[in-house]
Amino acid sequence: MQVYVIRHTKVDLPSGICYGQSDLSLRDTFPEEASNYLEKLEPDFCKVYSSPLQRCSLLAKAIGLPFEEDSRLMEMNFGAWENTPWQDIASVEIDPWYKDFVHTKTPEGESFIDLFQRVEDFLKDLRQKEYKRVLIVTHSGVMRSIYCYILGIALHNAFKIQVQYGDLMHFNLGKDPELDCIYKTI
Repeated sequence: MQVYVIRHTKVDLPSGICYGQSDLSLRDTFPEEASNYLEKLEPDFCKVYSSPLQRCSLLAKAIGLPFEEDSRLMEMNFGAWENTPWQDIASVEIDPWYKDFVHTKTPEGESFIDLFQRVEDFLKDLRQKEYKRVLIVTHSGVMRSIYCYILGIALHNAFKIQVQYGDLMHFNLGKDPELDCIYKTI
């Protein structure tokens, strides 16, 4: 199965703000960004999935194909840190997370392994489907989780993978994980 994953367009939020599952508005540049992103795609997908957060579902809608929202494709839940400037999060709270973001949950939120396990569950379900070409519209944390899953990368290395707005990854999801491979990122 050929799977394409695209990250949403830019959000209407200043840089330096912690956000994950907050349902943020998109910038006024959304129509132009969406058009540029969609030029990367050939719209002959058997199935389209999207995170239910509007920054993804609006892009999925712009594709013009029916799509299914799946909460497993949502960004990491940063809990009490959502919409807080990173610099304003008390060091007593954030330092343990920086030391082990894989296992340390954010206050009232998730750890990275929680996110990874959601994504892994989604991919295992998808692996059982008979689709030829699938598109997923999602977030950077989900994309990093997919890289880790497909390549067997240790989760603590996930943030060494840069994922920009509108990035597109293309991979094969085989019936057997030994057949998985990443073709390219555009």
